[in-house]
Amino acid sequence: MEWLSPENVVAVLTALLGVLASGAVLWYERRVPRRKRIGYRVQLDTPIGSNAPGGGRGNVRLGLFNETPDMSDATLVLLRIENDGAQSIAGDDYTGRGVHGLTAEFADRTVRAIAVTQPADADHLMEHFTPTAGLRHTDGTIHLPRVPLNRGEHYKLLVLLTGGHVGSPIGVTGGIRDGEVRPNRSTTPDDKPPVFSRAARTITVLLTACVIVLASIIVVREDAPPPMGCQRGSLTLTGSTAFAPVVRELAAKYEKDCEGATVVVDAHGSTAGIRALADEGAEEDKAPALVALSDGPKPGGYPQLREVRVAVSLFTLVVNDRVPVRDLSLTDVRRIYAGEITNWKQLGGPDLAVLLVSRDANSGTREVFQRRVLHRNEPANSSRDCAHRDDPQAPVVRCELDSTEQVLATVARLPGAIGYSELRSGSGLKGAHRLSIGGQAPNVDEIGRSAYVYPYLEIEYAYTYGQPPADSLASSFLGYLTRGSGQDVIRTHGHLPCGTPKGLRICGED
Repeated sequence: MEWLSPENVVAVLTALLGVLASGAVLWYERRVPRRKRIGYRVQLDTPIGSNAPGGGRGNVRLGLFNETPDMSDATLVLLRIENDGAQSIAGDDYTGRGVHGLTAEFADRTVRAIAVTQPADADHLMEHFTPTAGLRHTDGTIHLPRVPLNRGEHYKLLVLLTGGHVGSPIGVTGGIRDGEVRPNRSTTPDDKPPVFSRAARTITVLLTACVIVLASIIVVREDAPPPMGCQRGSLTLTGSTAFAPVVRELAAKYEKDCEGATVVVDAHGSTAGIRALADEGAEEDKAPALVALSDGPKPGGYPQLREVRVAVSLFTLVVNDRVPVRDLSLTDVRRIYAGEITNWKQLGGPDLAVLLVSRDANSGTREVFQRRVLHRNEPANSSRDCAHRDDPQAPVVRCELDSTEQVLATVARLPGAIGYSELRSGSGLKGAHRLSIGGQAPNVDEIGRSAYVYPYLEIEYAYTYGQPPADSLASSFLGYLTRGSGQDVIRTHGHLPCGTPKGLRICGED
């Protein structure tokens, strides 16, 4: 039998052993989830005052403050805070409303002084521990800044306290986007490191032997070519944040299918992406390894950029759930964004001020909204917090945010707020709901029918600087994006692929 070759037998055995080993490891030891996580633990909690309580549990009474009565019950705590998740944590990953990121609380004790320590290779962290950055303490609470932490990075707080007793509860709280803050279970300096069991050692030895045998077989054979159409190298995808979920999924699929390819998604808005592509191409005087996605056609002044029509994208208006309106006429939408309607009661809704939550000038979603729906520009920016008018002369509160995610979160949070997003992001959002326009709801299956006149849609373009070489990663990925499984991914995200029969007709007409 052809499949019964030595390499196939070893590969099957290795795969089976790998599955068994993975199952054994998961059963034997709880793994760190692949998500953002900050862990903390108390490495030291000891009395240092002459009358400090809690010394009866093996602690040494140092009596450092015998001459200072108000410090006679002093205790010293060493608190370690670390990124023990699988991803780096940036400053904007903290979800607290203030400037601080985390809060450390010492029950029944009062914070007297704080010293921050960190590993020698992480001196850059110290610049974050300033009052301006959010470091302060009140009573038994320490407010910690939004400290960015790479995976495995940590810092320590040496805290001098009075009152309470050794062993009083100590906790760290805070919010992390797509993550959590929790006590960790890492070993402390006094713990004995865990030792692999005999079964674990046996599995490791067997698995290593199989891998070595399989690698040896592969090495002596000629390298197999990658799948047809694959190219090696690095490629960056920039531009539209609305289309970013599509290209992120396809980038991961391409990297999986095509060994040696790295595809990075760095979306900052359609206009910003086109500008970056044009600047980099002009600087290199050739087609860079960069593709810009744009909601709608590029603006004038970029003759070197070559377009590929990818999909028809649907967008939607979203409104806070405190506003029970489900449909707005096109005229009312334009009146709202012209500042003529400033309270929802003017449209039969509740007595809530209209708050316009918009995207910045780099946004293709905003540009499509202005061109396709409003037929004019939005009013000037009049608010920094999206809730209060900074300019008393402005007819309506309007703010600008950097991403679709920020718009949706703000609309869900502020009663009376209205904003916009691409179709899929605007569905299933807690605290907000989508609006139809003139009785027409955004529906990808209805695109192209004569009775369907929903205005908030646009063609998604992919731009390159000139014609990329046929054997380049950019050319290969564009083919991957517009054909085959790429079309399936595009459709699952609520867009109509231009490569389908209906899409060809719609994209060609525009």
